[in-house]
Amino acid sequence: MLDLKFIRANIDLVRQAITNKNEKADLDALLEADEARRSLQHDFDTLKARQNKVSQEIAKAKKAGEDAGEMLAEMAEVAEQIKEINANLSQANARLEEQQLRVPNVPHPSVPVGFNEEANRVVREWGAKREFSFEPLDHLELAEKNGLLDLPRGAKLSGSGFPVYTGAGAALERGLINFMLDMHIRDHGYTEVAVPILVNRKSMTGTGQLPKLEEDMYHIDQDDLFLIPTAEVPVTNLHAEEILKPDQLPLKYVAYTPCFRREAGSYGKDTRGLQRLHQFNKVEMVRFVEPEASYTALDEMLGEAEAILRALGLHYRVLELCTGDLSFASAKTYDIEVWAPGTGKYLEVSSVSNFEDFQARRAGIRKKDPQGKPYFVHTLNGSGLATPRLFIALLESCQTPSGGFELPDALKGHLPPGMGLTP
Repeated sequence: MLDLKFIRANIDLVRQAITNKNEKADLDALLEADEARRSLQHDFDTLKARQNKVSQEIAKAKKAGEDAGEMLAEMAEVAEQIKEINANLSQANARLEEQQLRVPNVPHPSVPVGFNEEANRVVREWGAKREFSFEPLDHLELAEKNGLLDLPRGAKLSGSGFPVYTGAGAALERGLINFMLDMHIRDHGYTEVAVPILVNRKSMTGTGQLPKLEEDMYHIDQDDLFLIPTAEVPVTNLHAEEILKPDQLPLKYVAYTPCFRREAGSYGKDTRGLQRLHQFNKVEMVRFVEPEASYTALDEMLGEAEAILRALGLHYRVLELCTGDLSFASAKTYDIEVWAPGTGKYLEVSSVSNFEDFQARRAGIRKKDPQGKPYFVHTLNGSGLATPRLFIALLESCQTPSGGFELPDALKGHLPPGMGLTP
């Protein structure tokens, strides 16, 4: 969340950020709630000071054998007033926090202003679109030909958007996950963590999914737990409500998890095959860094996600997202889109974001400066990578005229021998 002092000092900037991000936070309601809370706090502090002063006077009067009845009667009244104001103050703090949690992060000044994906900037491209001497098949045709997917049975089990990978398809999915984990650990210096895929409401609030995105999440009512939409949630919250040690930063974690998203409001949008799913696999990178190092870390993480695609020889492009395409919590985001020749379009496989201290403030992740004063660290995360669209691009880019595959050498060591994907 944003610091209240920052909001008060930068009202126009925050108001413009809300507009530029296509958000609907009510900044006026927040300021009113803040003013009401500060007024109550002033009354509370004034009465407490009066109570403390008179209590000392009562003690002196009693010690001197003087009558303190009048002062005791006054303090009984003051105590009741303090009790009432304290109850009102608790409600005012809750109302203020509710409003504060709905204010989005402010985009970094370098982020292009725009209200939809058309304003995103192409930063760079790598490789070239593969040229075919034959008509390339799309991933569903290739999957059917090679027995890689069983979407009808997935739909029978859970509904559309819940794929079943079969045979060589399951082996390829597992191989991709292991390949990406190994590369981030071996080449990029990340520490692997295995985390829960069910988290509590506090964790979802800490990273910014709640309250805004609750309708997009799968929720277990009985336990008030959420299936994670990304490993970002449990991994970032590993250090919630902690003060990190002086020499602890930077922290670099990588995790594989299944991810779950209801995708409310996306009916009919890019739903063919594996393009948009309710359950999918993803390898996620998360960093905790010093504030002055976070934009260097963002560039490094982007390069680490790109390294996966380069190792696989897949053509891709990097987009700098405009304000209207940023997530609620992000200050700056890059997307990576890989080319899928059978599908005939670019598909997003990674989103790499710097949240600055927005998540750390919500989750209470701090560190002490040399003088012992706590401050909020910066958090970042990036897909490294999500598998469904990577699976699509890999199948379509590596296909042969016979409908088989010539898989990249970098991946073959992570696949069982003789799994059936042949030229």
